Amino acid sequence: MSVRPSALALTPLLLFLALFFGAGLYYTAQGEAMGFYQLRAPVAILPALALGVWLARRRGVPAQQTLLQGMGDGNVMLMCLIFLLAGAFATVSKAIGAVDAVVALGLGALPAGLILPGLFLVAAFVSLSIGTSMGTLAAVVPIALGVADAAGLDRVLVTSAVLGGAMFGDNLSIISDTTIAATRSQGTEMRDKFRENFRIALPAAIATIVLLATLGDAAPVEAADAASPWLVLPYVVVLGLALAGLDVVLVLGIGLVVSGVFGFVLAQEYDAVSFAGDIYVGFESMVEITLLSILIGGLAALIKATGGLAWLAQVIAKFARGHTGRRSGELSIAALAAGSDALTANNTVAILVTGSLAKDIAQRHDISPRRAASVLDIFACVVQGVLPYGAQILLAASLAAVSPLALAGSVYYCWLLALSAIGFMLWPRRAAPQR
Repeated sequence: MSVRPSALALTPLLLFLALFFGAGLYYTAQGEAMGFYQLRAPVAILPALALGVWLARRRGVPAQQTLLQGMGDGNVMLMCLIFLLAGAFATVSKAIGAVDAVVALGLGALPAGLILPGLFLVAAFVSLSIGTSMGTLAAVVPIALGVADAAGLDRVLVTSAVLGGAMFGDNLSIISDTTIAATRSQGTEMRDKFRENFRIALPAAIATIVLLATLGDAAPVEAADAASPWLVLPYVVVLGLALAGLDVVLVLGIGLVVSGVFGFVLAQEYDAVSFAGDIYVGFESMVEITLLSILIGGLAALIKATGGLAWLAQVIAKFARGHTGRRSGELSIAALAAGSDALTANNTVAILVTGSLAKDIAQRHDISPRRAASVLDIFACVVQGVLPYGAQILLAASLAAVSPLALAGSVYYCWLLALSAIGFMLWPRRAAPQR
């Protein structure tokens, strides 16, 4: 059954973005350092859902049934399960001392003249392992600042190196909420998205490392005391199994058990009660994004049923001036992700909001699901990493006592990632995209 295109069907989404963005601007103007995180997204979306239901009824669409089907979609439920398991694994791994072990091992291996690129790589591995740039910043920035002060390095430069590494790892991590949202919304495997994403991110990372190596002066670095280096293994196991193609739910389940076992054996006073408690704390850390995923699933179903996506597809086709090739489609997805992140100041929310439309664009422009997921995640990451009012820069600037604007201009990795991604999109393909 065809759906009549309607611009009006998009007003619920615009209402959600207006409330979320407007509240962020208001609280920021009131002096709140984290102004864009005062009104939580699962609450901001409720008026949008009410408007969506009203519009659906006006158009003769079974509103409640459509809403519930969207919220309970199998893909949405799987995404929520992965979110919960990822939160549990990250929390347990951190509790047993795995993050501290990774940081200490990385810092202990740093040559004297490569402090900045070394900090970038340490942050990248920590973020790749725990799946969160925010958690990485909280763990690594204080240590990096101690190194910076001892070596006489610029705090902005050191903090931006850590921030760039954190965004690199978060963008690629198979337990990152952005990766989960991008792959599930586009219907591709995490392994395939990782490989596609890595091809684009690697040149940017190498260029960043070379650039950072030219900016810092040589200085000795003392290795920090840490837990047993064997505690790094749960991260290695999860990454290896994921790249081998094992189902992500099984990967995270195995990783969770391995982390618990290593905690029992190597961490002091870590027992079954602590393990169970940390699993629940990990679940709690994902409540907001899980709720938002379910609610956005319902909102997306209402918008699609009332013709919003069909209208957007028409508009995009007009802007493309009849071009249906890969380049115009990928640029459209990139613009969607970047624009949505600028409005929401949250890369996961941006991906969830634009996921359905990005998938529709990908299908119309013959873009493979893994490529669409990669472009979607990359450009949400790029904007989030340089957004002065985004959580990552606000947290890093607060920890380092530097200006968010100064930090935004120094996150070289994100700027180079944007250039690399655009280059890959504009480069001609010799063969049809793989499916």
